[in-house]
Amino acid sequence: MMEKKEYIKISNAGDLASPKDRRIYRALEILPGLLSWLTLAGVVFLSWSWPAGAAFFVIAFDIYWLLKTMFLSLHLRSSFSIIKQVMKKNWLEELKKENVDQDLSWERVYHLIILPMYKENYEVADGAFEALLNVNYPSDKMIVVLATEEKGGRAAAEVAQRISAKYGDKFFRFFPTKHPSDIAGELAGKGSNETWAARRVKEEVIDKTGIPYENILVSVFDIDTVVYPEYFSRLTYVFLRTPNRVFCSFQPVPIFNNNIWDAPSFSRVTAQSGTFWHMMQQERAERLATFSSHSMNFKALVEMDFWSVKNVSEDSRIFWQSLLFYDGNYRVVPLYYPVSMDANLAESWWQTAVNVYKQQRRWGWGVENIPYVLFGFLQNKKISLKTKVFWAFNHLEGFWSWGTNALIIFMLGWLPLFLGGQEFNVTLLSYNLPQITRIIMTMAMIGMVTSAIYGAMILPTRPLKYGLHKYFFMILHWILLPATIIIFGSFPGLEAQTRLMLGKYMGFWVTPKVRQPKS
Repeated sequence: MMEKKEYIKISNAGDLASPKDRRIYRALEILPGLLSWLTLAGVVFLSWSWPAGAAFFVIAFDIYWLLKTMFLSLHLRSSFSIIKQVMKKNWLEELKKENVDQDLSWERVYHLIILPMYKENYEVADGAFEALLNVNYPSDKMIVVLATEEKGGRAAAEVAQRISAKYGDKFFRFFPTKHPSDIAGELAGKGSNETWAARRVKEEVIDKTGIPYENILVSVFDIDTVVYPEYFSRLTYVFLRTPNRVFCSFQPVPIFNNNIWDAPSFSRVTAQSGTFWHMMQQERAERLATFSSHSMNFKALVEMDFWSVKNVSEDSRIFWQSLLFYDGNYRVVPLYYPVSMDANLAESWWQTAVNVYKQQRRWGWGVENIPYVLFGFLQNKKISLKTKVFWAFNHLEGFWSWGTNALIIFMLGWLPLFLGGQEFNVTLLSYNLPQITRIIMTMAMIGMVTSAIYGAMILPTRPLKYGLHKYFFMILHWILLPATIIIFGSFPGLEAQTRLMLGKYMGFWVTPKVRQPKS
């Protein structure tokens, strides 16, 4: 009998009945933003009150940034090499020629694929389904759910009807759902839609066919996700070879390639920077959490009563929920295999910029998981202290870095010269500070060069409407990296932390999907 752990469904401090628990949770919500703002304010204050100390801090921080850049570049190189090798294999043939698990053959593994949809057009949804048909894996092992929203209105219903007519008989089961818009206690968003869809398909398909839950892998994809041909074969292979596989999620690499040639330069840089970060994280599996498109075992999902229906960052929350539910015995396994998604693209340059910022802010709202995890650690006495310290530090440090590091490097590093006064500005340290900073930052540019090279290597085939000169601009756009990691990195990340700190909770924002004609 599983221990009842009601705290795994908490969304924010207001969900707690106990005044004491609410105060604790509220303090934990304040913590990430407070740390970031104290850091930034501390740099400004030191630059005025103790400019020499601030200068030494800036130099030390620049060296840290350089070492971190070199470290992550090595991970990127290694991960990229592994991904290239993995993508060369026919993983269905690997499954057929090698019995990777004596107790469960690959033919008995089913894939439940949930595709939440709001107001996306038919072309976007059709691309996702067409890719599912083209995978190198038997379609009669797939249960595909098109999870629409009642709020999507007539347009969404018409798209669902067209998809049903075209693909309804192509899989073991095709199961469209419509998430009601008036369910009390829910946040309108992806998590509540997924949960509604998963419960319906469990009752109407899985339970009636008698497929064992532990034989089912659930993959949740955004409706713009285009899977590569070997995705499900690779996923099945890794799943069968993984010890304690029920207690694992499986994470591909999101590559924002569907419309990368059409997206503005700043959107491309932001999108590819995200791709490279997730490539590097594949190499650091011990700190890997789920993001966007991912897969997990259906048995675990049922035992936890599915996703949270009240929070925004359901894609990462499901990992933290699993970690708490299974007393720290849960992990994410890297697949070293990509899925393709859309880069941000709108009808105008300005609207694209607004959408990039809003999407990054929504991802930055993943900071809501910090108080959730820390509070859960306080409640769950079975999780080891080592596990608690590891995740608490890495999770806090990650969001602190997101909100502060780029600002310190590119904006606040010069403050001692402006606020230090005449007494500091005549010192040798004042003279050397910009020289030292420039040298260190020039050395750190290796990260940008590496990104430019790999960015060109992962580009899809160039559309005929663009000439060869477009390749030059696709590489040159990396000079925007310092600006993009501030405007579309630190700023939205810091705003999300500040909103949480002030108790101004965010709702779910759906990124609009726009596709340009192919020719």
